[in-house]
Amino acid sequence: MRNVWLALFALVYLDFPIIVGTVPICSHGQTGCHVPSLAELFDRVIQQSSRLHGISSDLHSEFEQYFFPSKNQIGKRRCHTYSILTPGDKENAQRLGREELTEVILRLLRAWGDPLSQLHQSMAQHQNQDFNHYQSNKALEIRDMVQKLRNGVTKVAEKMKLMGVISNTLSDISSPDSQVSSSASSSYERGEVSSMDHHDLLYCFRRDSNKVQNYLRILKCTILPELNC
Repeated sequence: MRNVWLALFALVYLDFPIIVGTVPICSHGQTGCHVPSLAELFDRVIQQSSRLHGISSDLHSEFEQYFFPSKNQIGKRRCHTYSILTPGDKENAQRLGREELTEVILRLLRAWGDPLSQLHQSMAQHQNQDFNHYQSNKALEIRDMVQKLRNGVTKVAEKMKLMGVISNTLSDISSPDSQVSSSASSSYERGEVSSMDHHDLLYCFRRDSNKVQNYLRILKCTILPELNC
């Protein structure tokens, strides 16, 4: 019995510094909490975007290897976000104003909510295949990650506005980009979905998630040049 109490005491002792050292992040009107700096907020969304792109790349590669081992079967793809004008390289991204680049990032993230939800639902209907079940769960995870990342980038934008880093001319950062996402949703709504449709959507999301993580890094370095990134 004495050994059991000693073990419990050791666990509490080891956990105690962690509990004491954990400071909650401030929400509106809260006191006694940590207010994250703009650099910290950027670091969080960049980490989230990097993880998101890594998962989307793995999912696309696994899907392609499973359904299309011969890449000759894959034709030209047109992503539903083609109407969002995005800079093609680092130099062009740096030439964009801070407001414009922030808006591009948010528009890309807004455009993926509904398509990823419908991708999950479509894959979930084919539960006879273990692979589709796995892919369906991953699509759901990615959809949730996109929502969290969008919320995080929105907080970055709000912080930049408060600091006067960007002007208030940034368009409504919470409104859905329904026109863009509807073109990807139409085939899912009609039930006209094939493995190629799934593949194309995953390819386009991998491409856009890579853009988002790169644009976030460029935006951070443009606004916080003292970090020497």
